[in-house]
Order: sequence, then structure tokens, then C-alpha cells
Amino acid sequence: MQVAAAPFTSATWTIRRPVGTDNAARRLNPQSSVGQVKATARCFTPLKHSAASSELLGMGLEAGFGPARIQKRATSSVRAQAADGEASGDVATRQSNPATTGMVLPAVGIACLGAILFGYHLGVVNGALEYISKDLGFATDAVKQGWVVSSTLAGATVGSFTGGALADNLGRKRTFQINAVPLIVGTLLSAKATSFEAMVIGRILVGVGIGVSSGVVPLYISEVSPTEIRGTMGTLNQLFICVGILLALIAGLPLGSNPVWWRTMFALATVPAVLLGLGMAYCPESPRWLYKNGKTAEAETAVRRLWGKAKVESSMADLKASSVETVKGDTQDASWGELFGKRYRKVVTVGMALFLFQQFAGINAVVYFSTQVFRSAGITNDVAASALVGAANVAGTTVASGMMDKQGRKSLLMGSFAGMSLSMLVLSLALSWSPLAPYSGTLAVLGTVSYILSFSLGAGPVPGLLLPEIFGARIRAKAVALSLGVHWICNFMIGLFFLNVVQKFGVSTVYLFFSAVCAAAIAYVGGNVVETKGRSLEDIERELSPAV
Repeated sequence: MQVAAAPFTSATWTIRRPVGTDNAARRLNPQSSVGQVKATARCFTPLKHSAASSELLGMGLEAGFGPARIQKRATSSVRAQAADGEASGDVATRQSNPATTGMVLPAVGIACLGAILFGYHLGVVNGALEYISKDLGFATDAVKQGWVVSSTLAGATVGSFTGGALADNLGRKRTFQINAVPLIVGTLLSAKATSFEAMVIGRILVGVGIGVSSGVVPLYISEVSPTEIRGTMGTLNQLFICVGILLALIAGLPLGSNPVWWRTMFALATVPAVLLGLGMAYCPESPRWLYKNGKTAEAETAVRRLWGKAKVESSMADLKASSVETVKGDTQDASWGELFGKRYRKVVTVGMALFLFQQFAGINAVVYFSTQVFRSAGITNDVAASALVGAANVAGTTVASGMMDKQGRKSLLMGSFAGMSLSMLVLSLALSWSPLAPYSGTLAVLGTVSYILSFSLGAGPVPGLLLPEIFGARIRAKAVALSLGVHWICNFMIGLFFLNVVQKFGVSTVYLFFSAVCAAAIAYVGGNVVETKGRSLEDIERELSPAV
């Protein structure tokens, strides 16, 4: 919607809504039982804004009130027609939504050091495991080699649950700083290890650290990012995980000529961990966490530092309105048991299901077999094969970051699962259908790359972004932790049983199963996931977790 108006206009607006309009409308005029609102506005610049640029219309139309009749009484009037058909009538002067001028980008960037460490520690052991096992004397023991890998996943499961409690009780910022300790200590133990036991202990500590990061990074980003760029900011978490994996690949290049280089590879990870702990000292705390814990003045200061002075009044009003709408006793963080109560059960189930579908859609299997797939197509360089997979992941996630606030989370997620399902079907047929045998290598590579691209466009970045958005303030940290706990448990189980299942049923059948899971995910997302694009966290909470 666009309007044009003369400058220097003073106007009185009346928005008439039927009885039953939701709480956001009533907040504009609490005294009106029919949702009637009057506001006086004065504008000193020519008007030509999108519908989202007006705070008043943003509350009345963009938040989902539907068609509205807007009347204007003024000495100078203009008429505007809704371009999208959602609203019509006389539209008065509108005040632009002020641009974000604070330090949200540096704060998100420092938080994303946790995402880089997440990806780096998942990828660093893959290329180095052969050299680690030879150096520490368990080259012929497959069980011990498996423990070096899986101990990190076990630690991450513990860390994901621990992180939720820490974030609720101590705050997001302090949790980051505490989490730097196991990331540093575990990394140094691994780098200096002289025995299998020392290596496993170091990997467990690192796992705890990345488990905490996996929940707190997207939680913090969602709470410190303004609504208009929250989707783009949220995808940075997944993007920097991919960057971390690529950095681990690059760090492993000297291994061929220097077998003890693996110790340096681990030691390098202390640098971002130290920067994370120190950098968070200069970052604002989440204003939503501060306000929820009764620290109103600190919350206002955090808003000013993050988003600029122009956004303080509207942001604090939204936080206050959200707080007023909670029932008595809701100021306290929810218990673990409340997550499965009537009020929150459905939304918590959606969060867990998204990660369940993500893991059982086959991403780990595709990455695991990518080297063999590329070899079948004549690409014998393992580093080149891994680089191609990593590059596809980074490229897709970069594209997704630019589309998240335009296309929306739900449409990207459904399109992603559709592409993954089709890619898995191609992979399955390429490996089992005899008429395609002459082209199996080429088709397998195409299927693998298209699967990775599809995953990185939606199924990879969206769940981590969507969860902090759909969970209410009282349950956000614990519900994110619970959902990520499901992620790590599924990850661990797939790693434990995947090869046995492949040996029993064949990789083609397993890929066909993954294709069916992706198809089921499309139906589930279509029926259960709401679109959160362009909506404040408080508005989303009012819809999904009403107080009454």
C-alpha cells in the first residue's frame, strides 16, 4: 500500500472495529469496548511509505486484524487505496517506522562466534580422526574411534538442556560467558591429549559447550533483533555453522604433510571461544529477558543500545502490553512440566517435530555418503568432494538469509522439504534402477548437491530461527532447549544405527524412506506451522500461547 499526502498535516484518525477485536487493538484505546481508536498525528515530510512503515497501521492491519474502515477528520485530507486489497478508505498522514541505528549487528556477530564453534567442532574431527587414532594408539579400535566422535554428541545433549536453565536464571549474556569455559578447557584438553581417555573428556566438554550454543545463539539473536530484520539475522546462525564446518576443512589441509597438525587444529578453536567470552562483556543483554525479570530500566537501556533511541518508546510499550496480558503468576519462568500443559503443549510439540523431521530427513546420511557418491562420479579427491558439499550449504544458506523476511519461514520450509524429497527420490533411483545405471554417478552427484541446496534454503536454517519466535517468553529458553535436545538425541541415534540399517535394507531403500519423511514434513508444516514473518515476538505469543 502506498499513499501520497501534503506535508504539515494534522489529523485525527478513527479506526472502527467490531466487538471482539483482539488485544493488540484494544491496547490502542483501552477505554473503548468496540475497538475505537483516535490518534492525532502530525507529519512534516511528504508521505510515501509501505503499509508496514506506520506503527498504527502496523498494529491494526499487519498484525492480522483484517479489513478495516479508516476515517479521517482533518483540515487537510488525502485519500489512499490499499494496493493489496486488505484495507481501503481514507488514510491520513503516517509516521515511518524508524530505522534501527543501534549495535544489533555487532551483538549478533559476537553471538555467532558460538555458531562458528558449533560447526568447527562438528567438522574438525572428521578429517583428523585417522591421525588422532594413530597418534594416541587406537588406530585399530573402531569402538574407540566411534567414541571420539559420539562423545561430542552426548555432551551436546546435556548442554542443550543445561543451556535453557542457565539462560532463564542467569540471562542470555551471562550464559554465553560461562559457556566459553567448557569450550576453551575442552579444546585445550583435546589439543594436549596423550591418551584416549583425555581426548574423550575434552570432546565431552566441547560437546556441552556447543550444546549450550546451539540453543542460546538463536535465542539471543531472535530477542535482540528488530522485527523487520529478525529473519535475516536468524539465518546467520545456520550460515556461520556452515562457515565453521568449512573452516575445519581448511584447517585440515596440512594434515597430509604434518600428521601431528591435528593438535593445532584443535588449539585454533580457542581463539573464537576467548573472543566470545570477552566480546559478550560489551554486548547488551536481551531486553525481553530483562523486562521479564523486572529490570525495566535496564531493558530500556538495552533497547536504546540495540535498536536506537527512536525505537525505545514503541518497543517498551510492546513489552509492557505483552506483560499486562499475562495471567497472574505468569511473570515466573515456566517449569519443565508446564511445557506439556494445555496452554503450551501444541506449540512445544511443533518445535520438537521440526527437529525430528529435520534429522530423519536424511541430512547426516547424505553428508556421510557424499564422498562415496562423488567417487562413483570420478571425483576421487575427498577434500574436493567435502568442499563441494560445504560450498553448496553455504551458498544455499546465504540465499535463504536474503529471502527469509521476504518469502517467509513457512513457504521456505515447505519448498525446502519438497526439494529434499525429490532429491532423495533421484538418489534412490540412481542407485537402484538399472535403466539409470549408465548415468548413476552423475545423477547421484546432482541429487546430493540439490539435496544440500534444498536443505540449506529452509530445513537447515528455519527451525533454529522459528523456535524462538513461536515460543512465548515464559517458556522460550526451556522449550528451545527441549527441542534441541530432541535434535541431539536424534542425531546420536542416527549415527549409532544408520550403518546397521543400511547393511540390512540397502542404501537405496533408506533414501526412499528419507524421501517419504520429507513428503510427510510438507504436510505437517502446512497444517501446523504459522507464518512469523514481519510479526513481533509478543504478537506471535498472543496468537499461539494465549494467557486465557
